[in-house]
Amino acid sequence: MSTWTPADIADQTGRTFVITGANSGIGLSAAKALAAKGAHVVLAVRNTAKGEEAAAQIDGSTEVRRLDLADLASVRAFAEETTADVDVLINNAGVMNVPLAHTADGFEMQIGTNHLGHFALTNLLLPRIKDRVVTVASGSHRYGKIRLDDLNWEQGYRRHMAYGQAKLANMLFMAELQRRLDEAGSPVRSVGAHPGWAATNLQSRSGNRVEDALMTVGNGLFAQSGDMGAEPTLFAATQDVPGNSYAGPGGRFEMRGHPTLVGRSKAAEDLVTARRLWELSEQLTGVSFPREVAAPV
Repeated sequence: MSTWTPADIADQTGRTFVITGANSGIGLSAAKALAAKGAHVVLAVRNTAKGEEAAAQIDGSTEVRRLDLADLASVRAFAEETTADVDVLINNAGVMNVPLAHTADGFEMQIGTNHLGHFALTNLLLPRIKDRVVTVASGSHRYGKIRLDDLNWEQGYRRHMAYGQAKLANMLFMAELQRRLDEAGSPVRSVGAHPGWAATNLQSRSGNRVEDALMTVGNGLFAQSGDMGAEPTLFAATQDVPGNSYAGPGGRFEMRGHPTLVGRSKAAEDLVTARRLWELSEQLTGVSFPREVAAPV
């Protein structure tokens, strides 16, 4: 059983972390822990007013900047305005099991926000990233299936399956990004994490009152705290783990507990699908793996 906690994080003074969706939940917990260790934390959030409220809760160096992952114009603007180096990008923001909706660019909201927005953001920032990219996935990737012929669910929408697809896409993105970084000779690592069952507001946006109520009860009875849910992200972001590693809670069924490296589904190891998804993502976003990535140090 793992005993690792954020107290084991080394001093992060002089390092910059960009965390998407850092105004609440796991993202905010991670921001607090990293700032407490001396890091400068950029809260990349859709609502900057809420971001400022979150930053006021953090004891340390912070910066609030607008980023709407459901709008590629916002993603591009954020990347263009990022002129300083970034040590770690944490792709944390996401939506879960929401009713059918579409991003500003016409993508189904879950694949558009959870995968395509982060895909574009990562590739646009990659020349400035010096250490690693952490992609927050979910145990729900295990029931996901990549619909390469209908990624945006135009043939009939099933919100839970759409969420599973988006989280599996996160896993395949993590793996293919590492393959490309290795091929480019870059020292940057692509790693992932999942929080287990953590009590956050992510589960209360389904649009179904009964489901939201059941999730609220479940959070109260069974879930671990948002701070505990952030531990796998912090572990993946700060510990010396190999590229393409995946961290999660070390307890039973990876639902609770302190973080350790965990396994993934066979579908998440399908490198052919990973490459095809990457190519499709490039076509949809107009963003490609950059020719120049961080040089070895």
